[in-house]
This record gives sequence, C-alpha cells and structure tokens, in this order.
Amino acid sequence: MLQKNFSGYIFETGTDEAGRGCLAGPVTAAAVILPANFENEFLNDSKQLSEKTRESLKPIIEENAVCFAVTHLHPDEIDEINILNASMKGMQECILKLKQQPEFIIVDGNRMLNAKLGLKNTCGKQFSASEIEFLKSIPNQSIIKGDSKFLSIAAASVLAKTYRDEFMNEIHKEFPMYNWKQNKGYPTKEHREAIRKYGTTKYHRMSFRLLPEQLELDFLEQ
Repeated sequence: MLQKNFSGYIFETGTDEAGRGCLAGPVTAAAVILPANFENEFLNDSKQLSEKTRESLKPIIEENAVCFAVTHLHPDEIDEINILNASMKGMQECILKLKQQPEFIIVDGNRMLNAKLGLKNTCGKQFSASEIEFLKSIPNQSIIKGDSKFLSIAAASVLAKTYRDEFMNEIHKEFPMYNWKQNKGYPTKEHREAIRKYGTTKYHRMSFRLLPEQLELDFLEQ
C-alpha cells in the first residue's frame, strides 16, 4: 500500500506527467487531491499497471478525489520551450485549474514545481503575475519515484496516462499509418519506420530526433 500523505496538510496535491519521451502527441500532466480516507490496493505508478487496470482506476480516482485537473501541452509548445519545461508547465497549469487550493504539492521527479515560472513563449497559456505568485506561494517537494510511493502522485500518473492515451487514440483516426493507437507516439521501430516512409505530421515534435540518422522529412498536411 502506498503512503497517503507526505506533508501532513489535508489538501496535499500529487502531480505527475505522461508522454515525456514520445516523438508525437502532447505531454499530459495531472494533479490530484485525494481525501484522507482514500485507499486502493491496486493504485500504483501507472507504468507498473496494465492498460485494463489503469482504465478501471480512472473513474475511481475521478469519483473519489477532492478535485483533479488534467492538461495537454502540445508539440508546438514542447518544441518552443523544451520537453522538461513543458512537463513542469503542464503540472503548474493543473495546479491553477484545481477547484480546491492546495496547501502543499508533491511532485514526481527531482525538480521543484516552481523551479521555473513565467516562461515567455508564444504557444499555449501565458501565466499572469498573480498566477506566478500563487504558484510560488504553495510549498512543494519533489520526490524521486514518487509515483510508486504516494497515492496522490500515483493517481495523477494514472490520470495523465489514461487521458493522454485517449488523445492518441483520437488522432490515430486522422493518421492511422503511424499506429498511435498501439504505440501512443513512443519511439518504437514501427513508429520510426512510418516516419521514414510517410514523413511527419502536425502532431510530431520537431525538436526531437525522430529518426536515428539525420534525414530530411516531409510534412503531412491535415
């Protein structure tokens, strides 16, 4: 059983992301506040769970959470501010969306949530001065492998993964030749062979090394 709380605060928020290593699609972040009495013997780091288990946990988390939020950051923004900053910005946006103000935030990984705020980018949401101050005001702690240690981070990892998978299933219908329904945009051999054959789409991250060798790629229009 994972731990319920790190800080001792009632409204402690766990946050995590999914899709950081993908070649296509968004990086998706989630934040979750769970009630103090929440328990689930199956909840764990989403990477350790089967797709079926993740899908069964999603409604349980949503129905029992004090509140939750999910955010997609798309390839144009990832390419502009880089994937690390995009991952953190996605989690920051989730915190701003929560209906209950967090008293403390625990973040999966080794980087504090408010390490970099207010990036000047042309894509996606722009933080206001008041939003930046709000994010800075909430104490937070990064926890290495936190998604396998704390329930709220694990819950965030499940929501991030399931919502991102749903998004990839939808855009698979638009570009089925990449088989995103199966590979979810990760750098599988099949995905890279499709990039080699068909070129890139608006959903590919052009700042990533899409093929092992440097090749010119054609861009597929919608």
